[in-house]
Amino acid sequence: MTEKEKKSHLYQESDIKVLKGLEHVRKRPAMYIGDVSSRGLHHLVYEVVDNAIDEALAGFCNKIILTINKDGSVTVEDNGRGIPTGLHPTEKKSTLEVVMTQLNAGGKFDRSSYKVSGGLHGVGVSVVNALSEWMEVEVYRDGKIHYQKYKRGEPVGNVEETGKVKQKTGTRVTFLPDKEIFKLGINFKYSTLEARLRELAYLNKGITIKIADEAEGKQDEFHFKGGIIDFVKYLDEGQKSISGKPIYLTAERENVIIEVAFQYNESYNENINTFVNNINTHEGGTHLEGFKSALTRTLNNFGTKNNIIKTDKITLTGDDFREGITAVISVKVPEPQFEGQTKTKLGNSEVKGIVQSICNEQLSDYLEENPSVAKKILEKCILAAEARMAARNARELARRKNALEISGLPGKLADCSITDPQQCEIYLVEGDSAGGSAKQGRDRRFQAILPLKGKILNVEKARLNKIYENEEIKSIVTAIGAGLRGSDEYDDSKVRYGKIILMCDADVDGSHIRTLLLTFFYRYMREIIESGKLYLAQPPLYKIKKGKQEWYAYNESERDEILKSLKVKKDEIVNTEEQPEETEGEPEEDKQSPRNVIISRFKGLGEMNPEQLWATTMNPETRTIIQVTNENAAAADKIFRILMGEEVEPRRKFIEENARYANIDA
Repeated sequence: MTEKEKKSHLYQESDIKVLKGLEHVRKRPAMYIGDVSSRGLHHLVYEVVDNAIDEALAGFCNKIILTINKDGSVTVEDNGRGIPTGLHPTEKKSTLEVVMTQLNAGGKFDRSSYKVSGGLHGVGVSVVNALSEWMEVEVYRDGKIHYQKYKRGEPVGNVEETGKVKQKTGTRVTFLPDKEIFKLGINFKYSTLEARLRELAYLNKGITIKIADEAEGKQDEFHFKGGIIDFVKYLDEGQKSISGKPIYLTAERENVIIEVAFQYNESYNENINTFVNNINTHEGGTHLEGFKSALTRTLNNFGTKNNIIKTDKITLTGDDFREGITAVISVKVPEPQFEGQTKTKLGNSEVKGIVQSICNEQLSDYLEENPSVAKKILEKCILAAEARMAARNARELARRKNALEISGLPGKLADCSITDPQQCEIYLVEGDSAGGSAKQGRDRRFQAILPLKGKILNVEKARLNKIYENEEIKSIVTAIGAGLRGSDEYDDSKVRYGKIILMCDADVDGSHIRTLLLTFFYRYMREIIESGKLYLAQPPLYKIKKGKQEWYAYNESERDEILKSLKVKKDEIVNTEEQPEETEGEPEEDKQSPRNVIISRFKGLGEMNPEQLWATTMNPETRTIIQVTNENAAAADKIFRILMGEEVEPRRKFIEENARYANIDA
């Protein structure tokens, strides 16, 4: 570097940038809301709703109304106390303006205002304001209406008194997210918001929450007197309970409020949902550890004491005691400490002991008072243990068989040459024909191919030992390398690929196979979903050809856009599914003339040659793959149970309610 260049790169006082007010939020939005995609967009709404929920937790609010307005903005109104609007003692401006425009300003930091509160960092509504094109706030308090408007976090004018009210109190916030921040578009999903509001209504019994979409004409209202007891019933809809009505345990100890509701059903899956101050703790934490420990200890003690569990014949593990359980654990903690990758894992060590002691005491009493229910639960746990031992025997047989093979990997797996999992990906491909094309078209360095024959076992209806007997599942498990969740050998660190891509036909059978595979991964390799390693391939539906040029369309709208851009007339389009009748004497090549546009519809992956499969579905530079996420575990669990479970009536109801959203042509 020359002296001139060195001088131009001097690190000086002027290089230190001071971002004032909410500028830092706009500069680094992902630091505050996670990302600027759909998830971050919806997080804005949750921040505003959380303020209203905090008023409910404090006992001052029992009604919240959320409206998706026709212009794309969102309004959240509550009947709480209303944000204070008077002069702030230290900031010398309206307290409303302080709350709306300054980070780390709010009642959550003062325990005399809120004993417990949601939200992780206390940044809340000011961040929403900073990331909005505009925001308007109305406060109903002390018989008056106060109003202020903001643009990108900055006040447009002072707080004004705009009217009078007699008995109404509360806060009304309307905001339009900023397109400069959310470049993918402002599109709030009713179903996403509806699921979160329903969840909040369950967790705060007695509160009424309404949601409406003015553009779509949709609306719902949630009010649950039973709280998390109703939540468990909702999650278990379509399942046969073996324990009668949900078991409910609750107490307050050391300023920590504990609520637990659970019941057992005839399924083979564990479904435990945990919350701290209404925050969904996807990664669990000390409250979950306390419950699991208490459940195992209490059931084991009762079963041994009453000679239901014969310890000389069988030993039960924690997994056995949780087979078929549906539970909701909700704790209210004054000073929650969160950890984990997504800050949704409770770290307060004292909470484990509190939950464990309360559940031990109250569950012991319940079992003594309800011996017939206790016996049914324990009999199911014993069957789970027997199935686990049978599965272990099946694994041992498989290991001995694999020991005779050189690699131990499935014979039909075409593996990649690179061994670094982060650089490798595996395609699970429907059908041997498509699998053959994929093997020829792939990049052998980092892409592995595992063809799957037919439909795999529906794991929603099978225990672990039956799953280990299914050849296709055994191939998947062996290829991935981590084992099965729920078995004593599962190890997520042994996953051999950074991306696991499901590639199925774009038809009804392909959709069914994809659903079976998703059910398997959700139930027995959920960590792969939660770590962002599972993807869905998106093969094209159409090939459009004009002369020597080709285009691929992944849906009907893309097909129509391509045809529009080519400016072709209807009589110049040849659909290979519906060939026009030939005129006598018309040469075949005339139909293929350069002026014609030929549309071919792919009915299956097997119809595509290796070059087409690579160009459209496997080339990382041109393909489209969809990452499978688990944003709402409770809703996902319920859908898998309905679609893949034993009960027919809930599935029929789900199909009737959602049939209009299906793409029948696919």
